Amino acid sequence: MDSWHGTTILSVRKGGTVVMAGDGQVSLGQTVIKGNARKVRSIHKGQVLAGFAGATADAFTLLERLEDKLERFPGQLMRASVELAKDWRTDRYLRRLEAMMAVADKEVSLVLTGNGDVLEPPDGLIGIGSGGNYALSAARALVDTDMDAEAIARKSMQVAADICVYTNESVILEKLDV
Repeated sequence: MDSWHGTTILSVRKGGTVVMAGDGQVSLGQTVIKGNARKVRSIHKGQVLAGFAGATADAFTLLERLEDKLERFPGQLMRASVELAKDWRTDRYLRRLEAMMAVADKEVSLVLTGNGDVLEPPDGLIGIGSGGNYALSAARALVDTDMDAEAIARKSMQVAADICVYTNESVILEKLDV
């Protein structure tokens, strides 16, 4: 049986701005099921950006759990993420969830995985999903130019869409000024 596949999420931190972008394509095998899915969101009263790759229901479960952790630890994305990762790794139900998340606030950008990882890239750039490495490579090439974070994200997502068959040009972008 075919499975749901593919997405591209990119987060760019530059010049006092954090941008998170996601493509809109949802594929089942070789068929595009939806072209305008929203895989990037602003959560926690607009203070945190979150993007997900993987099974949609699993990602929404994790988003809800992250929001609960942020309510418990307001303004502490790192702490909330570590607590979520601990639960994700040890809870029998959560362990079965198949998704990855990119999250960012004014202070930090993180990748969260079901292996219990909470990873902070040193350059403030994150790429996840099937086209994530393409977008990340493009963003790394552009980050030292005079382009702002949003322009870098949009151009990098275009590069990913040109290469990855599971990524389209319908980009949702959320932005935080830091």
